[in-house]
Amino acid sequence: MLSRSPLVHALWLLIPSVVLACGDDLPTEAGSSGTAGSSGTAGSTSSPTSAPGTEDTGSIADDGTGSSSGAPGTDAGSEAGSTTGTGSDSTGEEVEMMLEIERIGRYAPEPLADRYDEGAAEIAAYDPTTQRLFVTNGQSATIDVVDLSDATTPVLLQALSASDPSLGAPTSVSVSDGVVAAAIPSASDAMPGRVVFFDVDGNELSSVVVGALPDMVTFSPDGTLVLVANEGEPTGYLGGDVDPEGSVSIIDVGGGAQNVVQQDVSTADFGGLTMGDIDATTRIFGPGSSIAQDLEPEYVAVSADSGTAWVTLQENNAMAIVDLATATVTEVIGMGLVDHSSSGLDPSDADGVIDISPAPVWGMRQPDAIAAFEIGGSTYLATANEGDARDYDGLGEESRVSSLVLDAAAFPDADLLQHNEELGRLRVTNVDGDIDGDGDFDQLWAFGSRSVSILDATGTLVWDSGDAIEQATAAAFPMGFNSNNDENDTFEARSDDKGPEPEGLAVGVAFGTPYLFVGLERIGGFMVWELSDPSAPVELLYLNPRDFAGDAAMGTADDLGPEGLLFIEAVESPTGNPLLVVTNEISGTVSIYELTQVPVR
Repeated sequence: MLSRSPLVHALWLLIPSVVLACGDDLPTEAGSSGTAGSSGTAGSTSSPTSAPGTEDTGSIADDGTGSSSGAPGTDAGSEAGSTTGTGSDSTGEEVEMMLEIERIGRYAPEPLADRYDEGAAEIAAYDPTTQRLFVTNGQSATIDVVDLSDATTPVLLQALSASDPSLGAPTSVSVSDGVVAAAIPSASDAMPGRVVFFDVDGNELSSVVVGALPDMVTFSPDGTLVLVANEGEPTGYLGGDVDPEGSVSIIDVGGGAQNVVQQDVSTADFGGLTMGDIDATTRIFGPGSSIAQDLEPEYVAVSADSGTAWVTLQENNAMAIVDLATATVTEVIGMGLVDHSSSGLDPSDADGVIDISPAPVWGMRQPDAIAAFEIGGSTYLATANEGDARDYDGLGEESRVSSLVLDAAAFPDADLLQHNEELGRLRVTNVDGDIDGDGDFDQLWAFGSRSVSILDATGTLVWDSGDAIEQATAAAFPMGFNSNNDENDTFEARSDDKGPEPEGLAVGVAFGTPYLFVGLERIGGFMVWELSDPSAPVELLYLNPRDFAGDAAMGTADDLGPEGLLFIEAVESPTGNPLLVVTNEISGTVSIYELTQVPVR
């Protein structure tokens, strides 16, 4: 039976449009913590004594304890959700207000079955002047231009493609002041890619060479720079394979995108770094690879003054800080571990029940998306801690706990823990965890922490959501918990992997209040936190339109596999209200959500 505080009941009674999951439908094991709640952690820069790397300055670890205030709502299989706060009515009198989030439009070209699992909608950018969305389409290797002037009925206008036939499919897109920047890898990921510039009418303006596998592109807030995360993934680790260096390209577009030439590109690389220059908790483990080859930039966030960039290094469980004026990597910081013995997880797909419980497992954050925002004059960072493993010829770091030799002192109950119904099925790294080097595992490090984190500008942990995401999805979809994103009837299929996989995120201000939106790649949908106090975000709701009775491959299961989230401010919105755009990689669809505020009557 779900356990909820009286405060949660009271707030939810004020939200009649929220569809709540029935607690009696939630299968749990005796002693499990499978409750719908808001579980979070107040962070610190030091970890428990058993955590690795805790003496290294700048590393982030937490004990998974603590809580966040507020009451979550859930909106299961619906297109709208709401939560309450305070505000003023037309007379200036303070009244209780309700924030409503409703899907008002959907870009879903028929036949949807043809777009299924083809990456037909991954990342979106928006031009407020023309009210157009620019959406990466991996299926057609184009940037789809979608008219959003009527947000209830998005319409495809044209599809942009680069003139260079040697390029592959766009991986990312960004728009600023009427200029579209698209990151496009080479047909061979190991070769340098390009950033191609278009105007909003689709005319190609220029292009420049960047690093290998450009995976994310963004304009700086002042519009003068374009930053590119060049992931530089290896082709493998055997003879004849190539491991290109990861880097961040910085393109000066201050003279106009039409005038950009190769000399306008600077590169912030890792070539000059030694192991003494980076945080000791950063994972450097590619066989035969240098530090520069091993570090793999994933995503970029930029400070409001356009002077600093923060770059996630997902596989390395780290983050780089880049000085944009000098194109220099100034610091590489380990992202640390979440202690699941305090903050629970569901680690098994073999027990047939939801069991979000403490376990002797450390979760590597390994963030994907990162966003920078300011509250009270201070800069903060939000990270979506998805997790990722390396699986190549010559290096496969995933192992089931059941296959490992566990240290008898660290795991006196190893025989029980390694049962498939306990931790046996959980995938962990076989690269880290042998702390004393004696050949057995003293710790278990899982991929991703199934959480979202808030950091300050130095990379110090401020807050972590702990097991709040799994708790919310369990409450909303007790029969679809930890499902995969490419088919229904996959209850708990992701519990042994990375759970719901928070991947994309966006931060935006609506009606004077900052909010954090986090997309969940596997089960789908997104969660919302109120961010006024970054050290204690308030969990508001989880909204997911997925239809678990539909057929994913036939396009009748609604949105699947949210990849990117884009917040559009009210002043730039075609509706006059803030919008959240969610691009869904598996279903190939784009959903438009409108945020409104109404008084509670």
